[in-house]
Amino acid sequence: MTPVIGITTSLRTIPVSSGDVRAHTLVTTYTTMVRRAGGIPVLLTPGDPAEIPHLLGRLDGIVMSGGGDVDPARYGGKQHPTVYGVDFLRDEFELSLASALAERRVPTVCICRGLQVMNVALGGTLIEDIAAEGAHLLPHWVEGEAASQPQHPIALEAGSATAKAFGREELRVNTLHHQAVRQVGAGLVITGRSPDGIVEALAPEDADWPMWAVQWHPEYLGPDDEPSLSLFETLVRAAG
Repeated sequence: MTPVIGITTSLRTIPVSSGDVRAHTLVTTYTTMVRRAGGIPVLLTPGDPAEIPHLLGRLDGIVMSGGGDVDPARYGGKQHPTVYGVDFLRDEFELSLASALAERRVPTVCICRGLQVMNVALGGTLIEDIAAEGAHLLPHWVEGEAASQPQHPIALEAGSATAKAFGREELRVNTLHHQAVRQVGAGLVITGRSPDGIVEALAPEDADWPMWAVQWHPEYLGPDDEPSLSLFETLVRAAG
């Protein structure tokens, strides 16, 4: 059976001919990567956390996608003026989903916001704004066409699950985030950093849980980028 992979979505206001409407959205690069990796993508919309056990009973794996910031109130943080795109319903649903994924050891890839959600769900905290931490840090918020192009190197821990999923220990990655991990959540370990020390990858301490969390956007780098596709192929194999 072909593994079915659920992908979380954003809730946004978009203009249509009848006016502005609320819509569940997802960048198509996510579904492209899942399909190229051999899986069947299914979009998950934020909803009642009580639905999560039923969803996980019908899915083989999960991609926690990128998007707006996690509300700092969720981890005892500060309401920094750069915080954007906070969505109470999405936070509520995805934090519950992340906890369930950890409990059930569901094959999971967490991307950008997804990494941050998983970290917060397991008791971790976030840097509210990287630039405010000091001028010595790299620019991690790079928009436009550059968001789909490598911007800086990262180093992955030798022998880690993350390095194995990407097939190498050094990568050049894109970067589209202004927040990052401050305190690591329970049961997680850091498996990758950028040269300025920012956390770029997390993995579970429990090797029996196939979960890979990255702060950059491998789906933007596309299926022609071998390490990025390898991550999604690793997820689909684990979900099979």
